[in-house]
Amino acid sequence: LSLACIRTMASQSAKQAAPKLRYLSAWFCPYAHRATIALEHHADLVSYEWVEALGWEQRNDKNNVTGTGKEWWYHWKADELTRSNPSGLVPTLIPLDEDGEPNEEKSVYESLITIDYIDALANAEEQQRLVPSDPYLAAKCRYWADKVNRECCSPYYGVLVRTDEEERMENFNKLVSGLKAFSREIEKNGDGKTFLGGDRLSNTDISLMPWAFRYYIFEHYRGEEYAIPYDEPELHAYKEWFDNVFSLESVKRTLPDKDRYLEHIGKYADSSARSKVANAVRRGVSAHEIEDDKDT
Repeated sequence: LSLACIRTMASQSAKQAAPKLRYLSAWFCPYAHRATIALEHHADLVSYEWVEALGWEQRNDKNNVTGTGKEWWYHWKADELTRSNPSGLVPTLIPLDEDGEPNEEKSVYESLITIDYIDALANAEEQQRLVPSDPYLAAKCRYWADKVNRECCSPYYGVLVRTDEEERMENFNKLVSGLKAFSREIEKNGDGKTFLGGDRLSNTDISLMPWAFRYYIFEHYRGEEYAIPYDEPELHAYKEWFDNVFSLESVKRTLPDKDRYLEHIGKYADSSARSKVANAVRRGVSAHEIEDDKDT
């Protein structure tokens, strides 16, 4: 056999042996987008079937909950989503057994956890791992993934859902402050292309990327004063990071259409959305502090 044939057979064998997942998702959800980026990053090592698991409908706001005269509810959630995830949230990953049957008892959810899970399933070479094998680097990445989630992602919803202008700006300033901290950290890595340097993606990068892509909606719904100040020196490293990660082919194919998303997020911008995240922010806590019994 030629070397080319051997490589082809090895590639086919690897694909046959690749772990398979049912991926319960929603095209618009940035939390699910984290899992999508991880899955596409490891597309040669993990296979998945996308299941659109959420849908919306508009209703009259009879109880004046949103104060807008209207409210948007999830009018359906896929049955397997409610069975597999006690919170009924995406992303949710369900492994398939050797016969291709989903094992809902082993479902995995919570977006940052799904990144780690996908990376562990892929068992890739070190340079392709999203969570480094080095214990210190792994701990550092997990710390920063959580930090940007709290400081750069959760305030996004405060800018959109809160109706008081002072509160909106407070959330925006917190978000920009978080981006500057992230920018200073990646600047330490030399080239600033990714959190770990070079073209190596990590769970920290993926924690931030879905929201970084979506910040463009601020200026549209909240005005020029809410535009990310990319020209500030403290954000130069962040802007370089931004340009690099969104030029990667595995990332580009995960990005939602900007116009379609802009229209979708309008229900958050006018405070009429009634998702768990929107309800949490409406009652005065951060998006990462949702509680199932309060934010139905």
